Amino acid sequence: MKDSNFLKEHNAKSLWHPMAHPADSLANPPTIVTGARGVSITDVDGHEVVDAVGGLWNVNLGFSCQPVKDAIAAQLDVLPYYSTFRGTTNDQVIQLAEELKDFFAPDGLSRAFFTSGGSDSVETALRLARQYHKIRGQEGRTKFLSLKKGYHGTHMGGASVNGNANFRTQYEPLLPGCHHIPAPYTYRNPFNESDPERLAQLCLQALEDEIAFQGAGTIAAFIMEPILGAGGVIPPHESFMPGVRQICSKHGILLIADEVITAFGRTGSWTGSRHWGVQPDLMCTAKAITNGYFPFGAVMIADGVAEVFESDESGKAAIGHGYTYSGHPVGAAAALACLAETKRLNVPENAAARGAELHEGLLALKDKYGLIGDVRGGHGLMCALELVGDHVSKTPIDKKTIGMVQEVAYQSGAMVRVSGPNIILSPPLVLEAADVSTILSALDAGLAAAS
Repeated sequence: MKDSNFLKEHNAKSLWHPMAHPADSLANPPTIVTGARGVSITDVDGHEVVDAVGGLWNVNLGFSCQPVKDAIAAQLDVLPYYSTFRGTTNDQVIQLAEELKDFFAPDGLSRAFFTSGGSDSVETALRLARQYHKIRGQEGRTKFLSLKKGYHGTHMGGASVNGNANFRTQYEPLLPGCHHIPAPYTYRNPFNESDPERLAQLCLQALEDEIAFQGAGTIAAFIMEPILGAGGVIPPHESFMPGVRQICSKHGILLIADEVITAFGRTGSWTGSRHWGVQPDLMCTAKAITNGYFPFGAVMIADGVAEVFESDESGKAAIGHGYTYSGHPVGAAAALACLAETKRLNVPENAAARGAELHEGLLALKDKYGLIGDVRGGHGLMCALELVGDHVSKTPIDKKTIGMVQEVAYQSGAMVRVSGPNIILSPPLVLEAADVSTILSALDAGLAAAS
């Protein structure tokens, strides 16, 4: 292995980083993480901090989950790979599909289509939604509706339904027929509405209006995150997702729940859809399905959708879609171990308890620092601070200042994530109370320095 001097000298010189300007990575070399244990990471200089990012929303069980590591190692010795394309399969993926069927039964989901990650899962769900309507003889249902501020990965389909210009502008023209409605974002919305319940109703009315304008018979699906993640941790009012479900059902539109982030306990419930009491038609999952230890994902499919495909006699239900690593046996083995450990530890319970502590601490920081315009959280271990330069105009904080908050917080003991004017916190779900205190203390130091 190369020594630390080599790593620092060559950092970002031959590597382009996702979600970053290549020149910025050269001018401001990324933190080099060389080790991890529990809920902490260690950099090339030996500096250890609590990872309040949780890898990237995915290391729910921390970095020392031995059962998952053991499952990966054991499977590599037996069957390191085989395709699940038509005509072949493997024992691990069969077992996993059955386990997931039981796990997602309360969500009304009983079939699985396996992918290599979250963006793959979104792309798959969009394709299956269109195909579902074609099988039923409604070929005109090709459009997709989604939320502004929503994030649905980086494939062309996902980028098209994304609701943030940062992920769209440089890649347009994108998929035609994708339309967006306002998100139930209490701090910033076009209605200037601060009451969450009233805002939810206004956004639902905007959905009805858009459906009427486009024509219900042209729309395949509405896709949404139960709690918006990358857009800044935006939890809707409890009436919003049930309202979306009702509207979609009324108009024959499929509801796709993008739970790449929220499935498997992050919201304090086993799934984000279950958190709001909703059963979607399709659910996208990935990230925590293997704790980040193996690239893997799944689209879960409701009984009603499955019936349309499985009863088809026209040939339209033949799925002309898939990935080389769909149902990878090592990924399936990792997912089986991860699911067992997730259930054994009952991670939603800890996520809810630690999330409440973290949210309460962030509200206390808001009282202390004028830089904080809004605090969002209160639903498991998903929290965010939105920083502003001015409270009246809500002018977003400048890049240099929020960068200082992040850097000082890191030096003070916690890795946090910056996204625009937001500091996003998504730590492992096995976090302890002492780790919450470390995160809050580190943020306190960062905010003090920036103030």
